Amino acid sequence: MTQANEFNEPGGVAAFGAIKVMVVDDHPMWRDAVARDLAAAGFDVVATAGDGPEAVRRAVPAAPHVLVLDLNLPGMPGVQVCKELVAANPALRVLVLSASGEHADVLEAVKSGATGYLLKSAGAQELIDAVRRTAAGDPVFTPGLAGLVLGEYRRLATDPAPVAADEPKAPQLTDRETEVLRLVAKGLSYKQIAERLVISHRTVQNHVQNTLGKLQLHNRVELVRYAIERGLDDA
Repeated sequence: MTQANEFNEPGGVAAFGAIKVMVVDDHPMWRDAVARDLAAAGFDVVATAGDGPEAVRRAVPAAPHVLVLDLNLPGMPGVQVCKELVAANPALRVLVLSASGEHADVLEAVKSGATGYLLKSAGAQELIDAVRRTAAGDPVFTPGLAGLVLGEYRRLATDPAPVAADEPKAPQLTDRETEVLRLVAKGLSYKQIAERLVISHRTVQNHVQNTLGKLQLHNRVELVRYAIERGLDDA
């Protein structure tokens, strides 16, 4: 089964192309089971890895759209794997699949660039849906964790980094880009934003990518912090 997608940013999913997924976990039976479930659901599982360094090595030539990543890896922590691969390819979406629901682990993963965080207690269908939504750029979290992450965004925004006196003024956003940014800061998914503004999911993605480029930001974490620092979530 081929999944329809509307990515247009570099390295994104081609229209009506299969979502390419890489699975990283140090437990072979678990890793293989996840890979089988995703392949059976129509995803293109392009690679797997059992430790951090192997994940970094294989991810570059495999060029997955979504990385399903465990945090507890030998050789290199999952958060470091996430940080390195997202820095190398900002279009990469990372869904952490972990046994840990500790708040510190969740926040560290998100700060490293993860798009979502799912506990291993999730069912197969929940994982499949999470990978599909992660590929679309939506934040996906095990129930109860989304509020934690948004709360951390707000906490960070209360202590913004100092602005240098000679730092150039922020680029001007269009009214629509500002409107989309405001809804992102409120925690809405791209699908919800599209429904709210009566525009396509792809148009929302385009606005977000344009805004990231204008503001020289790298991911949704930085974008939400930027918006909250400027009070857009209360607008």
